[in-house]
Amino acid sequence: MNHNLYAALRAGFPADLGAIAVETADAPIGQDFAPLHYTWGDLERASARIANLLAFLELPAQSRIAVQVDKSVENLILYLAVLRAGHVYLPLNNAYQAAEIEYFIGNAEPAVVVCSPKNFGWISKVAFLKGTKHVFTLGDDRSGTLLERAAPHSDEHAVVPRGADDLAAILYTSGTTGRSKGAMLTHGNLLSNAQVLQRYWGWKPGDVLVHALPIFHVHGLFVASHGALINGSKMIWFSRFDPKATIARLQEATVFMGVPTLYVRMLGEKALTEAACSKMRLFISGSAPLLTETFQAWKARTGHTILERYGMSETVMLTSNPYSAKDGERIGGTVGFALPGVGVRVRDDKGAECPRGEIGGIEVRGPNVFSGYWRMPEKTREEFTADGWFKTGDVGVMDVSGRVTIVGRSKDLIISGGYNVYPAEIEGVINDMSGVAESAVVGVPHPDFGEAVVAVVVPKAGASLNPESIISTLKSRIANFKVPKRVFVQSELPRNTMGKVQKNLLREAHKGLFA
Repeated sequence: MNHNLYAALRAGFPADLGAIAVETADAPIGQDFAPLHYTWGDLERASARIANLLAFLELPAQSRIAVQVDKSVENLILYLAVLRAGHVYLPLNNAYQAAEIEYFIGNAEPAVVVCSPKNFGWISKVAFLKGTKHVFTLGDDRSGTLLERAAPHSDEHAVVPRGADDLAAILYTSGTTGRSKGAMLTHGNLLSNAQVLQRYWGWKPGDVLVHALPIFHVHGLFVASHGALINGSKMIWFSRFDPKATIARLQEATVFMGVPTLYVRMLGEKALTEAACSKMRLFISGSAPLLTETFQAWKARTGHTILERYGMSETVMLTSNPYSAKDGERIGGTVGFALPGVGVRVRDDKGAECPRGEIGGIEVRGPNVFSGYWRMPEKTREEFTADGWFKTGDVGVMDVSGRVTIVGRSKDLIISGGYNVYPAEIEGVINDMSGVAESAVVGVPHPDFGEAVVAVVVPKAGASLNPESIISTLKSRIANFKVPKRVFVQSELPRNTMGKVQKNLLREAHKGLFA
């Protein structure tokens, strides 16, 4: 049996390959909007051409294909082509800067890099210096050398056989030490999760998904895209989120997935009403904590109760509030119950399972849990228990019914606008700046982003630091979502008797900053 994920997704396509699979809902920046329509046959044939191009390059088996491009349907087609060609897809946030890209390419050693045309100059230099032999471009306007090179190839392609344990994708997730880790996800990991979510969230014939998320991370690429593809459901495709435009298309759809920031921004539009959402059956939120205020406001305005769920780059989805009322109530502030086939437990710092209602570290296992970190065997061993459970690093509580609530993150992870931000990475960049003695980065509540990044910086003796200059320098060195929204300069950081910085006091001091 061929366990290649593409074969399973392809089996979900409707019998009528001439039906519309994806309809674009906006245009590339600077261009007039005219909707583009991609049929299921278009996805099949275009991905075949790119897969045949990859075969023509005679790449080593299961080569990594690193991709940093703007969101487009062609980007999705490239992902499908990499799967069906039997290689490993490596999506990179398009906000990453040169130092970050240099690390990812150096660590993953991709055989092929695909980048935006505007970034070809500097990315190709980095890639070639690191030993990558092929660099292509792909624009969000269907431009670039990738499509040009693929065009002459056949639009028929036999899906390359793969086992369930063969690698399908690597997702980099930053570590608390600042060193990013590549989570290795197999064809079996991704397929098992897609199939479970299709059943659990009640996907049905005729469903239409409004796709407004980026596709360089789990939520947009694996949860949303896989959900529509394996169900043969049409996607209304936004290359970037626009709250007013999104609301206008809800009348044509049944499913929407977003991070809390998207819900907050739609609530700011007068057009959001029960009538605007009358055809919808499901709103899903994840990737960051959804404020109770947002949960309640959405229900009051639309009549719909948002379904919150919990997942990670290493595991895809783990838990979900119920879709069906017979399975229980959707409760704001909780992430629901373990998905079918997924094990979730809460243990204390001594390794003993916590009684229901007591807080501890969340550990998980199941067919969706990743196979380990790329080229980090020791780190992989550290993150799994002796009996094979993955230690998520999240802190939570499970009630008597099995419902899970996340109460914190043991590794100081900040989730801002759905993106993971690790303080140690930002602190390292700040500490290297002239005149800086030390710094501490924390997350504080933010009504739009869920959490906002805030930095407290201590100057060296005699040095004068300007908060705005620090922010400006950071914008040129790290992705914008990691840049602190505010920087404070003060003479010292609060510490305990052991000399450890008390970040809880910093969070407390600035918790009302964006209220």
